Amino acid sequence: MVGTRGVPARYGGFETAIEEIGRRLVRDGHRVVVYCRHADTGTDADDGPRHLGMERVTLPALRRRSLETLSHTALSVAHLAAHRTDAAFVFNAANSPLLPVLRAARIPVATHVDGLEWKRAKWGPSGRRYYRRAEALAVRWSDALIADAPGIAAYYREEFGVGTRLLSYGAPVQTAPGHDRLGELGLQPGGFHVLVARFEPENHVEPLVRGFVASGATLPLVVVGSAPYADEYTRAVHAAAGDDPRVRLVGGVWDAALLDQLYANARTYLHGHSVGGTNPSLLRAIGAGTATIAFDVSFNRDVLGDDGRYVRTPADVAREVEAAEADPAGTADRGRALQERARQYDWDDVAQGYAVLAADLAARRVPGPQRARRRPHAAGVLDDRPVGAEPVTADD
Repeated sequence: MVGTRGVPARYGGFETAIEEIGRRLVRDGHRVVVYCRHADTGTDADDGPRHLGMERVTLPALRRRSLETLSHTALSVAHLAAHRTDAAFVFNAANSPLLPVLRAARIPVATHVDGLEWKRAKWGPSGRRYYRRAEALAVRWSDALIADAPGIAAYYREEFGVGTRLLSYGAPVQTAPGHDRLGELGLQPGGFHVLVARFEPENHVEPLVRGFVASGATLPLVVVGSAPYADEYTRAVHAAAGDDPRVRLVGGVWDAALLDQLYANARTYLHGHSVGGTNPSLLRAIGAGTATIAFDVSFNRDVLGDDGRYVRTPADVAREVEAAEADPAGTADRGRALQERARQYDWDDVAQGYAVLAADLAARRVPGPQRARRRPHAAGVLDDRPVGAEPVTADD
């Protein structure tokens, strides 16, 4: 498994997926090798050569946003080419320029294409062009493609006329959540709202906070998250919170037990992610049985259906938070309905899907490289602007 920060999972969706899938593949008798990045301290001495049975190969990366992923993957691919495996999973289409190395080593490879990375506002025009090109290269040089959401599968079908393996994420269902850790943050069960996200424009943390501040909510909002290379946006989030005592910016929470209790005991979970396909944080929230207010995009509607509440503007956020507090019984009912939906997302099923794909790769029962020519679109159908590029005005 190549192309992420690796395991233990301490960062985002890819790392969570690798940990959950990899541990199950090991349990079922497979050998799993995960390529990991050195921690910010420059050492991985605290993690060791194995994690939950997975073998860890830890390599450095250049500490620049535009080069960190690709530089680490380049070293990983070089190492993998010299230490062949039966199949490889490369995560993130941004790594696709390195796929010819694996092809030359005759290692069959599936690329997890992730979301619409070129729509992320943190990338300038050159970055967006790179990611658009990388999508085409993933189609051209992968033996198979993995999509984690129906919307991503539809995008590759409509853009390139190619199929994907739809392998989503799992939702950990909490049937008996505790609340003994909440006192560490001065919280009570059901007595707060929670937002968990990296601080990036396409996750809409700033407008969600701004909408909450404009609301008449009486319960506090706990904001969990931060982001490397995002100082400017972090300042914008803090500015949106201002001196409102209801907004508690607690930074990253890496204690899984505490984070589980935050998800499970919140009145609502606010979810602003918009470009990344099926999001593990969203699944974690609904698995905890928490009513969810989500940014209105197809990826979130695919997961929440009619049991979610959807927003586009800060005014929408204010309205939905107030409504959730005004009707606690109805809000709790929506949370229970979402928890039932969460049972459709099972990590055992996901891991079995990866095991089948690995076997298909090794046996060459996969499409193989395909023509990578984008299909023409009617004018205006494909919006190349990054999410978050449009200004949000005070009137919103």
